[in-house]
Amino acid sequence: MARGVTQAPLGTGPRVTSRASQGRRRRERTLGAAGLVKTPQAGARPVGACAGAMAGGAGLAKRLGTLLSGLLECGAFCGIIFGWASLVFVLKDLGYFEGLCQPSATPGPNLTLGSDCSGQDEQFSLVFTIGSFMNNFMTFPMGVVFDRFGTTAARLIAISLYTGGTLLVAFSTPELAVLLFPAMSMLSVGGILLILTNMQVGNLFGNYRSIIITLYNGAFDSSSAIFLIVKLLYEQGLSLRAMFLFLAACSAWHLLRTLFLMPRSRIPYPLPPNYDYGLQCWGRSRSYRAHKDKQTPGEAGPEETPLEPPIARGGDVPGTPFRACACSWLFAWHVAWLSVMQLRHYLFIGTLNPQLEHLAHGDHALVSTYTNAFAFTQLCGVLCAPWNGLILDRHKRGKDPRPEGTLAALADLRSAVLSLAVTVALCLLFSVLAAVPVLPAQFGTFVLQVISRSFLYGGNAAFLAIAFPPQHFGKLYGLAMALSALVALLQYPCVALVQGPLQGDPFYMNLGLITVVLVAFVSPVVVARECQRRAKELGMAGTPLAGPPSTEIHAETPH
Repeated sequence: MARGVTQAPLGTGPRVTSRASQGRRRRERTLGAAGLVKTPQAGARPVGACAGAMAGGAGLAKRLGTLLSGLLECGAFCGIIFGWASLVFVLKDLGYFEGLCQPSATPGPNLTLGSDCSGQDEQFSLVFTIGSFMNNFMTFPMGVVFDRFGTTAARLIAISLYTGGTLLVAFSTPELAVLLFPAMSMLSVGGILLILTNMQVGNLFGNYRSIIITLYNGAFDSSSAIFLIVKLLYEQGLSLRAMFLFLAACSAWHLLRTLFLMPRSRIPYPLPPNYDYGLQCWGRSRSYRAHKDKQTPGEAGPEETPLEPPIARGGDVPGTPFRACACSWLFAWHVAWLSVMQLRHYLFIGTLNPQLEHLAHGDHALVSTYTNAFAFTQLCGVLCAPWNGLILDRHKRGKDPRPEGTLAALADLRSAVLSLAVTVALCLLFSVLAAVPVLPAQFGTFVLQVISRSFLYGGNAAFLAIAFPPQHFGKLYGLAMALSALVALLQYPCVALVQGPLQGDPFYMNLGLITVVLVAFVSPVVVARECQRRAKELGMAGTPLAGPPSTEIHAETPH
């Protein structure tokens, strides 16, 4: 027999091997005979320091470490810009934009000079307006970066932006107050990109996937407490520069988490067997290369596992183009669902102060008490968000066998109908209570507002992960947030209407917003009809469980 050709089993033909492969096998047999290395069997995992990690994939401890560290990252860093009101107290005390204050005469028996700082307030308002707009609008290009270049590249960009933003605040001065504009925008965009890469962690815990996605969004809402902590520490004598230098130093922790607890590309769903991610211990590359030479054709390593299963999640044909998803009625009505309720929340926050002053008849002590109560309830977002995840994952609990493939995607989509409807109902109740012109009723409004907001953003991310192919999640999530940001610009003429013709009384505007929120009920109806259409197609074609094992059923692009 010719050299380089080994005898193959009958019916398979000769198998050609290289001289290098023959030499490597001889060395392995020699080491095996000496008892140093076990002779590799079919499908064996690589030897070396990381063999255990390769054989069993990511263990429970590693997955829990990824989950808890991601929760800390979202709750302490991602959405800190929404605690802007607390930071403004510190910046005003330090004299930022103080040059915009103008002397004015206050009416009284003796005209005394005072200060009109409306120009200073407008500058602070403009800083927050630009930063919050960038938080939503830049989600789309950041989603494209995440989908195109993977987790590591996206997180490195996010860490760079976040570090730059904290350093700009740390080295800003009252004379360089203009640095706050790029600083808040960089913190905002870096934070939204960090949470975007974290939401895939739910794929590591299949039965609790939606709960984890909503939990992360709730932690994002609660991260506004960081600027409150900054304010309290400043009052205890700690400098603003020292605190923001500490936040910049935390970027080293973000980097370590990126390398060891996050994947290079994306975490697939459903999770393949023995899936692993992140850098491993020393010697991984050598043993991994040996494993690649030994594994059978078609066998994939941990990071080479295809991102999409044979039947894509969301019921779409694998390879469904992004354009088809973005132009579907399912996505269009979901954007409307998100936009009208987000506008309602933004307007409530924007008109809260004049509404409280109107209801309290100018009693500043009462206004302060209710404002503090509202700020406190915002911290409870992380506790409320998982409730929506329980609704989304309710069909995955129990002892009954769970469906697989297209049936599992259909079951996930059906569970989203109730979640979408409950979110609209909560927002409607919140809107009705907000229109009641009774001051004590606002405590209930605050509670419903934080629950509704947690359901809104957590449900938005979970629905997009369920209804569409995961390779487009970043782009679709970003596009939905960007379009809703454009709709949110309507808050400015609405606020001007309240402060002008309505003389600070938002009652009639609140009545109009109740009607607008009702439009959001169309989205769960559209999703329910889509579920019926897909179920009908499955019934006509035969389900995977009823058909032969080789049968594959693909649903069409969502309408």
